[in-house]
Amino acid sequence: MTAEIRGPHFVQSFERGLAVLRAFDADHQQLTLSEVGRACGMTRATARRFLLTLADLGYVHTDGRLFRLTPRVLELGYSYLASFTLPEIAEPHLEQLVAQVRESSSLCVLDGDDIVYVARVPTRRIMSAAITVGTRFPAHLTSVGRVMLADLPDDGIDAWLDRADLRPNTSQTLTSPRALRAELVRVRRQGYALVDQELEEGLRSVAAPVRDRDGTVVAGVNIAVHAGRNSVESVRRDLLPHLLATVARIEADLWITGPARTASRGNGAGNRAGAER
Repeated sequence: MTAEIRGPHFVQSFERGLAVLRAFDADHQQLTLSEVGRACGMTRATARRFLLTLADLGYVHTDGRLFRLTPRVLELGYSYLASFTLPEIAEPHLEQLVAQVRESSSLCVLDGDDIVYVARVPTRRIMSAAITVGTRFPAHLTSVGRVMLADLPDDGIDAWLDRADLRPNTSQTLTSPRALRAELVRVRRQGYALVDQELEEGLRSVAAPVRDRDGTVVAGVNIAVHAGRNSVESVRRDLLPHLLATVARIEADLWITGPARTASRGNGAGNRAGAER
């Protein structure tokens, strides 16, 4: 993996402060100084300065030994979510979809090499990890990530494959760059992605891209099911038509209310996928 080149404007201390915040997650809600230091690759003394600064600003609370985030960190993401109208547009359509298929559905966006959940309507918990708005997964392990990666131009897919960490999550995970590239080309052509137990054993998901008025993929919608209750064939036959109809309704609302983008990334592949839906 090639090291990322930083410009002369780059403030490393700010990056390290953000790394301290990201050290906390659902599995590490409380951490000691030493644990934060190890997670962020910094000394205990450096971690202490960052944590105490964040405590002074109200983003971290400590009892003197353990540190945890405070609700104030939600302010850091709220501005983005408040200005991003797509989750508000999509949520009633997701609710209708879930009522129809009785399975969980989510709206995700691509952030770097990860997908981030920005709207979700669950029915039952089918993964070992709890999924909420803000949850992240490597994009290539998920159906919703693959429909967004497939919208990249060919050189963009090649650049992603050059840097991607393709370690397997399960015995089903695709780890071959060549196989993944072929899969993304197929997803681009057919207009949807189906991932079978690559993120977690027992989990199948199908996703379709949400496009803006210029045909650019801005998000993806998925349906996630338990493999024991739903075969690959039944997912395609029974769930995919409802998913595609839901995405079409979301796009119709988005095209009316959302701003158009420039057509710099419009390409024949995107138009073909939309036509095949």
